[in-house]
Amino acid sequence: MKISDYIVLSNGVKMPLLGLGTFRIEDSLQIEEIVKEALNIGYIHIDTATVYNNEEGIGKAIKDSGIKREKIFITSKVANDDQGYETTLKAFNTSLEKLQLDYLDLYLIHWPRSLNKETWRALEFLYKQGKVRAIGVSNFLIHHLEDLLKYAEIKPMVNQIEHHPYLIQQELLDYCIKNKIQVEAWAPIMKGKVFEIPLIKELSKKYNKTEAQIVLRWNLQRNIVVIPKSAHKNRVRDNANIFDFEITEQDLYKINSLDRNERIGSNPDEIFY
Repeated sequence: MKISDYIVLSNGVKMPLLGLGTFRIEDSLQIEEIVKEALNIGYIHIDTATVYNNEEGIGKAIKDSGIKREKIFITSKVANDDQGYETTLKAFNTSLEKLQLDYLDLYLIHWPRSLNKETWRALEFLYKQGKVRAIGVSNFLIHHLEDLLKYAEIKPMVNQIEHHPYLIQQELLDYCIKNKIQVEAWAPIMKGKVFEIPLIKELSKKYNKTEAQIVLRWNLQRNIVVIPKSAHKNRVRDNANIFDFEITEQDLYKINSLDRNERIGSNPDEIFY
C-alpha cells in the first residue's frame, strides 16, 4: 500500500484513499504552503468546501505545483446557503473559478437540508455535463440517504461523515456498503483527542507509530477514505507515513470496541443554519 493507492467508486472513478483536509485553514498564504507541501510529499487528493473560504489559495497552489490536473483529485462541497437548483449551479461555477479548474473530481452536498432534492438534481446535471467526475453527499444519515434514493436518478458515490474510534456508526457504514456508497471520514483524528485514548497510546508504542497514524491506518484497512486536516507541515508529512505497516485483525477489533456513539462535530439532525 502506498500514498497514491485508491478505491474505485461505483462509477469506476479512482478515489485516493488518503487526502488532505483543509477545514478552517483560511489564511491564503498558509493554505498555499500547506497544499504545496502536501503535493510535494505525494498527496494527490485535496478536500475543500465553499464554507472553508480557501478555494482560491488551493487553486493557486495546484497551479504553481506544475502537476498535471488529471493527477490530482479535488473535492469541494455546496454550502447550506447555496442549496437549491440554480444556486447550486452558480456556487459550483464559483468554486471552479476560485480553484482555477475546468472540472471537479467530486462535488458533495455539505449537509442534509430541506432543499436536498433540488440540489441533487443540480449535481446530477453537472455530472451528466462532465463538469464533475463523481457526486455525493456529506453528513447524511441513513434516513437522509433513504429519502435521497427515492428521487435520485444517479446514486451518490460518496458519503463523507464524521468517523473515528468514538463514532463508528456501523449501521450507516453497512448501509453505504450495501448501496455501493463509498464512506469517507472527516475528523478521523478527533481534533487531536486520539492522542488521549489509552488503547491508541498503547498501540502507538506497539507499532512505533503516532496515535494519529494508528487511527488513519485503521481507517485505510477498513476501506474508508481519510482526509486528516492539519495546518502544520510536519503533521502533514506524518499523516502520510502510514503505508509501511499493518494493524492486526485483533487490534482492529480492539479499536472498533472503543465506539461510544460520541460526536465531536455537529449532529446532522440538528443542523438548522
